[in-house]
Amino acid sequence: MMLEFGDPDLECLKFSQDDPLVVTPIIGNCHVMRVLVDNGASVDILFHDTFIRMGYNDSQLTSSNAPIYRFNHMECKVEGAIQLPVTIREESKEATQMLNFQAVKATSTYNAIMDRTGIYDFKAVPSTYHMVLKFPTRNGVGEARGDQKMARSCYVAALRPDGTGGRSSPEKTWMSEKMTNCEGSQSRTWSQFL
Repeated sequence: MMLEFGDPDLECLKFSQDDPLVVTPIIGNCHVMRVLVDNGASVDILFHDTFIRMGYNDSQLTSSNAPIYRFNHMECKVEGAIQLPVTIREESKEATQMLNFQAVKATSTYNAIMDRTGIYDFKAVPSTYHMVLKFPTRNGVGEARGDQKMARSCYVAALRPDGTGGRSSPEKTWMSEKMTNCEGSQSRTWSQFL
């Protein structure tokens, strides 16, 4: 199975663009928006406020000694680790892998970061130029298209001088409107905050 990129992958993009690849996978049982695909990162990160909003609590974390450093070499506080199923899909083409997330208390315009080990586990190939993550499935090659508008808004928000990395309120868009409770027991409706 060949994972190829070409001109059809560019049709929906607005150029010139150099936006990050931001996708919306299912983590646990939640459609989590603003997940950065970063093949330069060394750990899968789930930001703690997102972890809590997904219905989890700190007692579900296992201890983690993995130090995480920001781009400015400042250490981030790791609350713990959790293994969760992650599903990326396109219609009938989907793949699921168990990823080990570090729950990090840090300010970010993203809700999670999928690192190179997560990309490797999916046998996926990201292309920021084409704004797509391609991955093999039983039914052929699946695609997770990047959301260029969301990626650009995350980038712009991160540049704000307010010192919060763009997080002026915890009520940012972080999940799709309807999803199953992360415990899998009942359905919840979440509002979108734009």
